[in-house]
Amino acid sequence: MLHKRTTNHLMKVFEYANYGAPEVLKMTEVSIPKPVKDEVLVKMKASTVTSTEAIFRKGDPYFTRLFTGLRKPKLKRLGEMVAGVVEEVGPNHTDFKKGDAVFGTAGPEFGANGEYALIKNQGVLIHKAESISFDEAASAVDGFLTALPFLRDVGKIKKGQSILINGASGSVGSAAVQLAKHFGATVTAVCSGRNRALVKGLGADYVIDYTTNDFTKTEETYDIIFDAVGKLTFAKSKSSLKKKGVFLEVGIGFKVIGSVLWTSIAGGKKAKIAATGLRDPKAKKKDLLLLEELMQEDRFIALIDRTYLFDNIASAHEYVDTGRKRGNVLLKFEE
Repeated sequence: MLHKRTTNHLMKVFEYANYGAPEVLKMTEVSIPKPVKDEVLVKMKASTVTSTEAIFRKGDPYFTRLFTGLRKPKLKRLGEMVAGVVEEVGPNHTDFKKGDAVFGTAGPEFGANGEYALIKNQGVLIHKAESISFDEAASAVDGFLTALPFLRDVGKIKKGQSILINGASGSVGSAAVQLAKHFGATVTAVCSGRNRALVKGLGADYVIDYTTNDFTKTEETYDIIFDAVGKLTFAKSKSSLKKKGVFLEVGIGFKVIGSVLWTSIAGGKKAKIAATGLRDPKAKKKDLLLLEELMQEDRFIALIDRTYLFDNIASAHEYVDTGRKRGNVLLKFEE
């Protein structure tokens, strides 16, 4: 059961000072921040624990420390997905008022692992429609805002193309399956056999069980191969691409960066990456409005695998660390 805040001026947060296992996340109480300028203070209802947050917490793979801090994490508080109610707005803010139901992202600075989240200028919020629950809203954002720019902007996906999505049952992969169908592509989903029915239900035309079949050993080729879990390499996947096919990689590491640089100057097949979390807030807001539209029309659903209370965030991280989550791991701030 969640503990009550000790005063009206304090809030519970989870922070970490060192890289490591989920136990590095420590609960503490801090003053509730006051929004300035055009900032927005949101009383949190729901959030998620993402694979990215787990990587940042662990500092592994080591390459990520170039961005998060070599020895110790630069950011002390994780949490990117926001769904809740506006508590207060800064004096220059005009989009929201106290009591508005909102959802979106806290941006690259994170900070949503607290009872309140202060959304600064790199964060993005939109009004939440009544037909969408806080749980659904929080769980939809991560996969959608990652998969959409990869497929639409980097991969230039077109109607009639064929795409293979590796890790199709995860947060990003499940969003990619739905978006690829939205754009009119033929989708081959790669996942474990236990998730076959799940990804078929999302719209996948074909399913490959990676535990029994290796798609790179077949003669089938694709316009786009989207690795939504960072487990493939361009070298291994190249033979499964069409002549001008594109390999999209969510995970950023030395190998894929080398492939991106090489294929940018040679060959018809390309390897590409994208820092989707660092996109312009205006672009993110436009995409969030599209997400809300698709959810209201039942053309996009957010998969929720497990739900944890905020106090039990370490257990949520433990589950994400198993690499077996389907869709999203939800954090609830109230029972």
